[in-house]
Amino acid sequence: MKTALLLTISNLFMTFAWYGHLKFKEAPLWKVIILSWLIAFFEYCFQVPANRLGHGQFSVAQLKTLQEVITLLVFTGFSYWYLGESLKWNEWVGFFFIAIAVFFIFQ
Repeated sequence: MKTALLLTISNLFMTFAWYGHLKFKEAPLWKVIILSWLIAFFEYCFQVPANRLGHGQFSVAQLKTLQEVITLLVFTGFSYWYLGESLKWNEWVGFFFIAIAVFFIFQ
């Protein structure tokens, strides 16, 4: 559970670093890049320990898969609540197929 919690926190930071600036398109790009790097620093502060703690309990492929699933969940909530965008049917279908892949990876 520690691994999943740390991965979730890291993904919250990374999602804001990568997509948070989309609400502020008037901001100069160089400022957005610097701010994104500063936010991403905190992502690494949680991501690296999550991988260290999780390796052994999970394979590297499983760790990466867990991280991607958490990323999709965080991104879905972020895009809806922060950016005001809903997912389209085809995106839900794509996520469904990713869920099938996750099933096989954890078997």
